[in-house]
Amino acid sequence: MADSRVASHVLPQALDNIIVNDAGEPISLNESGIGAPQTRQDGREKITGQALYAGEKAPSGTLHAVMVTSPIAKGRVTGIDGSRALATKGVLWVITLQDMPALGQSPVPPMSQSFLPMSDDSIRYEGQPLALVLAETLEQAEQGAALVDLTLQHDAALQMFDNTQGTMPRKENNGYAFAAIDLDEGDVDAAMNDATVDIDDIYVAPTRHHNMMEPSVTLAQWRGDELHMHDATQWTFGIRYALSGILQMAPEKIHVRCPFTGGGFGAKGYVWPHQLLAPLAAKISGRPVKLAIGREGCYTDSGYQPIVRSRLQLAADAQGKLAAIVHETENVSSMFDDYIEFGSAGSRSMYAAKALRTRSRIRDADVGTPTAMRAPHEGPGMFATESAMDELAYRLKMDPLELRLANYADTDLHSGKPFSSKKLREAYAEGARRIGWESRASEPRVRREGSKLIGLGMASAIMSTFRFASSARVALNADGTLDVEVGSQEIGTGTRTVFAQVAAERLGMPIERIRVSLGSTRLPETGGTFGSSSTLSVGSAIADAADALKKRIASLAGSESAPNPGQWSALLQERGIERLHAQGGFQLPGGVPFDAQGGESDYSMHTYGATFVEMEVDEALGLARMRRAVGCYSAGRILNPITARSQMIGGIIWGYGRAMLEVSAMDDRYGRYLSKNLSGVHLPVNADIPRNIDVSFIEEDDREASAIGARGIGELGEVGVAAAITNAIYHATGKRIRELPVHFEDLLG
Repeated sequence: MADSRVASHVLPQALDNIIVNDAGEPISLNESGIGAPQTRQDGREKITGQALYAGEKAPSGTLHAVMVTSPIAKGRVTGIDGSRALATKGVLWVITLQDMPALGQSPVPPMSQSFLPMSDDSIRYEGQPLALVLAETLEQAEQGAALVDLTLQHDAALQMFDNTQGTMPRKENNGYAFAAIDLDEGDVDAAMNDATVDIDDIYVAPTRHHNMMEPSVTLAQWRGDELHMHDATQWTFGIRYALSGILQMAPEKIHVRCPFTGGGFGAKGYVWPHQLLAPLAAKISGRPVKLAIGREGCYTDSGYQPIVRSRLQLAADAQGKLAAIVHETENVSSMFDDYIEFGSAGSRSMYAAKALRTRSRIRDADVGTPTAMRAPHEGPGMFATESAMDELAYRLKMDPLELRLANYADTDLHSGKPFSSKKLREAYAEGARRIGWESRASEPRVRREGSKLIGLGMASAIMSTFRFASSARVALNADGTLDVEVGSQEIGTGTRTVFAQVAAERLGMPIERIRVSLGSTRLPETGGTFGSSSTLSVGSAIADAADALKKRIASLAGSESAPNPGQWSALLQERGIERLHAQGGFQLPGGVPFDAQGGESDYSMHTYGATFVEMEVDEALGLARMRRAVGCYSAGRILNPITARSQMIGGIIWGYGRAMLEVSAMDDRYGRYLSKNLSGVHLPVNADIPRNIDVSFIEEDDREASAIGARGIGELGEVGVAAAITNAIYHATGKRIRELPVHFEDLLG
């Protein structure tokens, strides 16, 4: 009954004005298919425990594995003694470098890092796997791992982010690059010299870890010469391709299943050491092996968002027109991989200017390789861009929103291409209306409520559109049900429901008769579930497969068009057909497997938004709280307003965490994170977040980006939130914050 009340009363009220037209007027929502406010099809499975995750799989005879990791960040292994562990009840193996077979290579990505675990005696980062203990139970494996004796040669001369210099990423080691490392458009120096007003400041977004609900876990089992895996992943096919190269196996002999993923945020996008060690351990032991990294492993085994330091320069005339934008970034990376966090990604396309210069540099350190984290690149980078724009507005005595409108870009500054679709002006207007921007005081420290200062801030949001070539299969059964089959993963965002909606609209069938199967390499291949790419890419493939099915049904009926869907079941039964299937795909220009920002298209492709925040600050206590948040977005066709709204609310909360709480502090003396569990890391909780988070979308349909008119939204909600918060704090207090997260001392009067 509780679920029914939520579905029938709370959600419709919350969705009354979530999608608006260009004039800000609410539009009616569809009752079925695309645009319908459908609750999640897998919701009941998840809340009742019927949805089984990788860690809940355990074939008979499964051994549990625990990694023995390095307590130091740099040095060599000179000895590993597993005798005490092997003398413990239940411990069967202590696997070391000497037990490892010869391995091949895998490109980076899909492998997360080029340095393979237990491949030599060098130690390159704290937490690096050095040995693997196998036992009958998890508890026995943990006890055995604690008893393994390591003899290490310690190199105390660590190179860390703050004691090294930025360097150009190596061309031979930039598998993470999806854009030009450096850009120069126009005469930046001349524009800077001619500027009336300029900004030149440093902004810092810190290292953070993903902390998903389900830490990564892998179950590996060999059946003859074929490898079967259950894995908590965002890319089943990525695992297949990575392990195919490393284990020197044919890809079709590697089978990966992941029907559900308990969150990932990017940490499960590539293939990490545990996903290689589990199948190797299963091969060595001859038994299935389950390897769960646990919460501590989330800090050392599956990447992190690196610290990003931005130098942002803006040059403008007296009317606020930008003459030049210079965005130079540095991020930490490992000694063996040049992971690039393109902090300038948003600056390259956000505003119109006469000249643009961007530089991307890395600082090699004795740490593990970073990875993508929800809103990579634009997330940390737009904190700098939108903070600098706010500073420029105050320098010019100009309204921050008016400054952005004065520099609105109708074509991409870097590529010169028109945008596939862009309704950011409308998003600005609707967001401003909802927050009451017109009543905002122009100067800081004007509005007080008792002992608290109140401020309004805003920021623009932009996110690159990533697209993957994808395939899908749909099958009509004689009983009138439809199966939709794709290899994509469900990571908690509602794609299973949205995929059913795409098929429902394309075929004119009720969604209740549609089943979606996903999360397996036995199903049609798709890209990974990251980069906010799955709905637009896989959804387009499903739409194509549905169209192909309609043609088959029409042919079966002997007509040019398919009969009414209500007649399909009888048609199949009449022809004696149990199952009629069709394949479909989403192909990218030039036949490439991946496209970023419309690089292979005639259009530049991004999603956009406007974030407005009201903050209160108590200077006596050094406390700040978010009272209201408004986000309005231009993100293509919204396929399901319920799941879309949830994603954007989650993104705003995620952005609040970046601004106010989250940092993975490291002791640079030892190259070791100070806390590897949630007891020492601050994350947003219910008490931090106000009820009134107002999310809306401008009605839009982008058929250049995808066959279903959608672009990605999963990461867009986070972008700009941190800047909107610190801009609001400045409006409240007159104190400019350029390094995240906000600290007590930043707020004290």
